[in-house]
Amino acid sequence: MKHLITSTALTLFALSSGAVLAQTTALSVPIAPSAASAYPVAPAPGLYQAFGEQAGIRSLMDDFVQRLRADPRIGGQFKDTNLPNLAKSLGDQLCQLSGGPCVYKGPDMKTAHADMDINKGHFNALVEVLQQSMNARGIPFTRQNQMLALLAPMHRDTITVR
Repeated sequence: MKHLITSTALTLFALSSGAVLAQTTALSVPIAPSAASAYPVAPAPGLYQAFGEQAGIRSLMDDFVQRLRADPRIGGQFKDTNLPNLAKSLGDQLCQLSGGPCVYKGPDMKTAHADMDINKGHFNALVEVLQQSMNARGIPFTRQNQMLALLAPMHRDTITVR
């Protein structure tokens, strides 16, 4: 893949971005962890709009969950999943993380993934599928990286098999 980013690269990017964002936002708006992300990281300005606001994010997540189920590496983990419900929950999560008006009401990532036996390969496959969906929607690579930086710290809570 041309723009494949591994979870390690995502983590490094997120950690370095988070430090800069924490420095720039500490004086203006305090950022608190939420169920959407256990890590207080501010979204890049305009990220919500770059993803097409609620309608764009919903469309992205509808495409994403279909691709997840079809992916041979991780599709089996989604065979019994209510895809419309998953897409809505993920849409709320990305909407909130990107600075939109949505509120993610699902469980925190550690609780949600506790019994799923997720390894680093599963996590990386999911990131690749998300990138495919973002590419298919024409989301600029810089904006993709900004969203992935918000999601990257979640690997600590979603990978349950080391």
